[in-house]
Amino acid sequence: MQAFNLKSANFLTSAQNLSQCPPPILSEVAFLGRSNVGKSTLINLLCNQKNLAKSSSTPGKTQLINFFLTQWCKNLPQDSTKQEALKLMFVDLPGFGYAKVAKSQKELWNRNLVEFLRKRDCIRLFVHLVDSRHPNLEIDSNLVAFVGQFLRGDQRFVQIFTKFDKLNASEQNKLKATFPNALFSSSLKKQNTPKIADFIIENTLGYTL
Repeated sequence: MQAFNLKSANFLTSAQNLSQCPPPILSEVAFLGRSNVGKSTLINLLCNQKNLAKSSSTPGKTQLINFFLTQWCKNLPQDSTKQEALKLMFVDLPGFGYAKVAKSQKELWNRNLVEFLRKRDCIRLFVHLVDSRHPNLEIDSNLVAFVGQFLRGDQRFVQIFTKFDKLNASEQNKLKATFPNALFSSSLKKQNTPKIADFIIENTLGYTL
């Protein structure tokens, strides 16, 4: 059974850079990964809305830092209406890699993204999305190494492999064995969504399940 229930999820605002971001008053979950890996899709799954975060088959669609305010409550036997809402900010970040834009524009995105990741103190969890069909790309390995350079003791990092349903059973088992600490998601089958939601809340807000 899912440990936490979603009460609400709403788009808050977009920002081009760190200075335009809302005040850092809530714990944040930063979703990052290559363009078209499924960041927006996973956020929509977790928030149980089809079009909350704008997803697209066109790589590089997300060009801004998008903030979504979510509220959760712990799934307890007593009346949940009396429970205090657990507020958490989901942050959908621009993808890296494929975007077909001018070199100068891409460099600006990269600078803004790096500044946000390094200096946004309220980030508690970095969620690195990886395409299950391409688990060993250099661009993803570089991202892991990059975040590891500044990851604080009060921050966590997790890899979630998307499009898991695209693999056969043997490939799925191999991927799980290779990345034992990762999580695995399928948008078509809504696979492991409750488990991922619980993991995010536990590791962002410090709850013990």
